[in-house]
Amino acid sequence: MTTDSSASLSIRDLDNSIPLTPGGQGRTLQLNGSIDARTAISRKDLEEDRTLSHKPRSTKTTVERHVERLLLGEEKYTLGEAAQLSGMDTEVARTFWLAMGFPTISNEATKIIFTDDDVAAMRCHQALIDDGKLSIETLRSLVRAQSHMSDRLVLWQHEALVEHAGDDLGLDSITARYWVLDHFHEFDEFLRGQMDYAWRRHLAALLRRSESEADQMDVEDAGDLQLQRALGFVDMVAFTNRSRELGSSELVTLIEMFEKTCRDVITSCGARVVKTIGDAFLYIADDIVVGADVATKIVEELNKVPGMLPVRASLVWGGVVSRFGDVFGPTVNLASRLVDIAPTGSVLTDTTTANILRTLKLGRFTLVSAGTPDIKGFGRIDAVELRRMPTREAFSG
Repeated sequence: MTTDSSASLSIRDLDNSIPLTPGGQGRTLQLNGSIDARTAISRKDLEEDRTLSHKPRSTKTTVERHVERLLLGEEKYTLGEAAQLSGMDTEVARTFWLAMGFPTISNEATKIIFTDDDVAAMRCHQALIDDGKLSIETLRSLVRAQSHMSDRLVLWQHEALVEHAGDDLGLDSITARYWVLDHFHEFDEFLRGQMDYAWRRHLAALLRRSESEADQMDVEDAGDLQLQRALGFVDMVAFTNRSRELGSSELVTLIEMFEKTCRDVITSCGARVVKTIGDAFLYIADDIVVGADVATKIVEELNKVPGMLPVRASLVWGGVVSRFGDVFGPTVNLASRLVDIAPTGSVLTDTTTANILRTLKLGRFTLVSAGTPDIKGFGRIDAVELRRMPTREAFSG
């Protein structure tokens, strides 16, 4: 497949050369995917050091041809050799590989799994360390974040195409998977471009939110790592028992409808999905009113879905610590405990959140006492049920 090099997102588009060693004496690695003449001796030495046991590979399968295309070349280096060519310490290179989400390499000294593209990526990382722009720990965190999301992303994309092959092309489950293996390359340019587009859009939105929040913070807040957020959980009741009774296709349909409805409501209201946890969603909003809209609307919408299990939700306003794309802290724990005890079809909150909503006098929510449950880790609290007031349309209907 031919791609427009000007639109490519690979690190190979960088038009400068980076030294293969920190000092860069005599050899450079071109980031366009090839090692130039000045590295020929180094490469020749590496290849000559290989034992005769490295026999030529047999004819490549379709998948292996796709793999070589995706990796932008043949796997030809061990970890130590890739580290040497990139000017990276072997232990740092090992850390880089693990941060990418790949397992420890067995037979590290002889196993050949790295390409010229891997060397180029490692060299870019080493350059940031050498220039003092990022510490190893920060770089590892960035690599781990991107790799974790990439792992989930490609799995989701693969599953979506398998589903397409089954539902739209009428293939059985095994043939559908083979179809994806044969045809994935037809979509990867679109998927790479979409990933870049989505990343730029979400980063732009994050920068705007961050600026707005920083403008509203007091000087006293500068040392506080907590962010004030509205968050909560949405949970299917009795999912474990029901899942045992459903066939595979019925279970998939149930999960898909739950996920689609939750995501549609959360994003359309202006909130964000933090993560899914089995049969539950954790959502977060910068504004308490948005959080209340999400919690009440999501229960209403899920109740309209044919065949959907009963659901319940929670909402809490408070401080959270954001790390690794997730949120932590007592506020999250309280929201989790509240959804566990919420009556079917209801939204539970605490008195602090309820009092803020009462103060706002929005006129579209009602708040009803829900007793004083004893919650693990919090003791007895005054729980409050959050309800959305019926609209005129509801009365007229």
